[in-house]
Parts: sequence; structure tokens; C-alpha cells
Amino acid sequence: MTINPYPLKFKPEMKERVWGGRALEQFGLELPEGPIGEGWMIGDHPNGTTTVLGGPLDGLGLDEIRERYGREWFGSKGFSEKNGRFPLLIKLLDCNDDLSVQVHPTDSYEGLPGGELGKTEMWYILDAKPGAKIIYGLKEGVDRDALQRAIDEDRVMETMQEVEVKAGDAFYIPAGTVHALCAGVVVAEIQQNSDTTYRVYDYKRPGLDGQLRELHVEDSLNVIAYEGAGATRMSTDGASPGSWLTIAESPYFLVDKGIVRGPWELAVSPESFVILVIAEGAGSISWGDGRSQPVKAGECFLLPATLGSCTLDGELTVLRSLVP
Repeated sequence: MTINPYPLKFKPEMKERVWGGRALEQFGLELPEGPIGEGWMIGDHPNGTTTVLGGPLDGLGLDEIRERYGREWFGSKGFSEKNGRFPLLIKLLDCNDDLSVQVHPTDSYEGLPGGELGKTEMWYILDAKPGAKIIYGLKEGVDRDALQRAIDEDRVMETMQEVEVKAGDAFYIPAGTVHALCAGVVVAEIQQNSDTTYRVYDYKRPGLDGQLRELHVEDSLNVIAYEGAGATRMSTDGASPGSWLTIAESPYFLVDKGIVRGPWELAVSPESFVILVIAEGAGSISWGDGRSQPVKAGECFLLPATLGSCTLDGELTVLRSLVP
């Protein structure tokens, strides 16, 4: 049976985290009990695969869609060449407490688990309490030996660069960049489809099981880009209605911010799917012969590469991601 392409919305996979909270409920998402730190909104990974909500593909996992419709729906660039999976993972994060100080490897790191990719990512700050901050790279002049000494002497935080954040800020975090979200922020994260994280420091904090969480000091020291990996940040306040503002660009994803104020047609190329993250507001998305559905903040949609085009309407702030 031929299935006409349509915007795919998924049932999120919710992840309990020691640093999580309940803030994702503000988007109308159903959370299980406990501190929920991550909502995997669009995922095709052994640690979390999302399933379609609604339409002819209702109930199918993203992995099943990949197997059935392959390059036709994801586009000629829409696959990881290394493991065949969907190339991106889309999350919403609620940081009720500080995350561990961490770093991610590149695709070429020899210590990667089998089948895993490296992890380059970007953050868009959806909400931030006054004075909220993140850790974003090492201070100038900190090399491997200096960081090793700081770890041995329990003064890791002295080597870290802190940045205050506000809603609308965007951060590009290439693999090799030391980083940590801190308490008081809610974030949309677009990343390579990977779940590999190396913890440098975790505040001597017990995990959900009451035990100290594992650190990965040697791997961290190996993969950190001490001279910088090309991390960039920007305020996106300059985004204007009806045009796309590029806020992150990498070999793995291109992310733009758009402001919708009335009907706005969006083209989809046969080369790549498009992912839409609704950051603010409410409205609708329409496609094909006049089919449409409402959209609101906190929802994420996968537009198949064969969709051709769709139209956004309403008052919305949208993040658009695709494979360049």
C-alpha cells in the first residue's frame, strides 16, 4: 500500500535523570513520575526509539519507518553512513539541577562503543531563570596536563568557562567541547544520533540508585579539543518574521530559526527530511490537498523528503533542522 507523506509527530520517550524535574509538563507532555530530564522527541536509537502518533503510520517506530521507506522518506542525505540509522536525535531537556561536566567524542574516536557515532550537538534555550548559566568550554590556556592536575586536586570547576544564558540564545557544541547545562534552563537539543557521553566531573553527587555515577576521565582527556573545536554562540533576537536565521551549522545538521506571523510556505528538498521544533506559540501546519493539523510549543515534526512543501500559519517560533 502506498502511503502519502505527511508530517510525522512521535510519542516522546521520557528519561528520568538525577538532574531532571517537571518543567516539560508546561508543553502539555505526559510525564511519568520522578525527575524527568529528557524528552526524546524524535529518536531512532537502541536506548530510545519514538513511535508515530496519528495517520497511516500510527504506532510504527522511527526504526520501522527507516526500514520500510528508507531513502525515499529521509532523503538522499538522510542516513548515517556509519550505522544506517536516522542521523539526528531531537530532545527537550529540563535542567532542574546541574548536569555533569562532560564531553563527547568525534566519529573517529577509537574508544566509541560498537555502532555508536560521535556527538556534535546544538542547544536552543527555550526558557531560563534569571542568572541561569551553562559551562561552555575550558578557560584559556588549560591544556591536558593542567586539566589532569585540576581533576587530581579536586578543582575541576576552576578550569571551566561559565556563560550566563537567556531564552533565545543558541549554542553550537562540536564534539570535543567541554560543556554542561546548569540549573534553571529548558532547552531544545538537536544532535547527532548518539548516546555517548564522557563525564569529567559530577559534583560527587549520587545518582538515582544512590551510588556515585561513573566518571570517564581517561576518555574525556583523550577527546577534549584543548585548542577549541569551533564552538559558537549567538543571541537569536535578530530573527524576523518570514525569513530564516541560521543559528547552527555543522557537517551533520543545519539549524535555522524562523518567526511565523501568518501563512508561510516551507519547501522540503528530496535530499533531506526537515525537522520542525515548535519553540513558542500556536498555529497550524498544512500540506497536500488542504490537509492540516494544529501545532503548539513543545511539539516536534519530521517532514519526509517527499513531502514537497507545507505551510505554517499562526504565531510561532520554529526551529528548522535538516542534513546539509
